Amino acid sequence: MNLPNALTLSRILIVPVLVVVLLTKTSGWQFIGLGLFLVASLTDFLDGFLARRRKQVTALGKLLDPAADKILTSAAFVSLVGLGLAPAWMVVVVVAREFAVSSLRSLAAAQDVVLAASFAGKVKTTTQIVAISLLIISGRLGAFDVLAPVSLWVALAATLYSGIEYFVRNGRTVLLAFGGAPRP
Repeated sequence: MNLPNALTLSRILIVPVLVVVLLTKTSGWQFIGLGLFLVASLTDFLDGFLARRRKQVTALGKLLDPAADKILTSAAFVSLVGLGLAPAWMVVVVVAREFAVSSLRSLAAAQDVVLAASFAGKVKTTTQIVAISLLIISGRLGAFDVLAPVSLWVALAATLYSGIEYFVRNGRTVLLAFGGAPRP
């Protein structure tokens, strides 16, 4: 297994530890949870960067990387609901978008169609990382605690926008790959 794939796998392996730390609220849980989440998020950047730079892009990496991203953010958001730090309805919307886009990507991949990531998707990921991070340490930010819920609203907006943009940009491509699309 190459280094980029090992980093992706490490992100998946961090998730159960992160969930336990968050939900058991052990001593220092917010800072430990934040550290785990940020390390896992950093591997998301590093695995792709290293795979491209070292020319080690693999089929396994293409499959595992987006799955690891969805597992990490979904588990973190659901844990935040369990802690009462995020509204369930918002998390349902975010997680539903993640799985809808993953489903579209899987359908495309089944037809050997590659759907490229978009700038809106990168903004979505960044806003989700910021929101999750701020929510994990909310209550410790003093006057800046207001940033946590605001960041969640921003992440929700970016998530919805990128999801709509993704389906508008790629939906027809997937339909055509399956033999046609309805006429406008």
